[in-house]
Amino acid sequence: MIKLFKVKEKQRELAENASGGAPVKKQSAGELRLHKDISELNLPKSCTIQFPNGKDDLMNFEVTIRPDDGYYLGGIFLFSFQVSPIYPHEAPKVKCKTKVYHPNIDLEGNVCLNILREDWKPVLNINTVIYGLYHLFTVWL
Repeated sequence: MIKLFKVKEKQRELAENASGGAPVKKQSAGELRLHKDISELNLPKSCTIQFPNGKDDLMNFEVTIRPDDGYYLGGIFLFSFQVSPIYPHEAPKVKCKTKVYHPNIDLEGNVCLNILREDWKPVLNINTVIYGLYHLFTVWL
């Protein structure tokens, strides 16, 4: 069994050397899951996602929310996401980069959202977090 893994590894090295390219970086399980989550995103029309470090760095990205309802109508709120390599077993770190007076966002931009702390479960995904943030800014009157 061990010899099979060594043979596979040797074949991969030979293929990389033959193509003349640099060795391909192995993706962690968290990166693979995040790639899947991002490819399946179903965002509200007032939310956008950007990758300031390029598409190669999926673990750090920004989400812009423009509420279309409630007290924050017309505002533009930028959130930065930092995703751990052990995602989805650990919730992403989310900070609000826009200064705003909101009961769920402190002066440093830390977001108080239950699914980002005590209620996080590995079955939740980035789409759930973005919808949670979106609903913080849309108030039903």
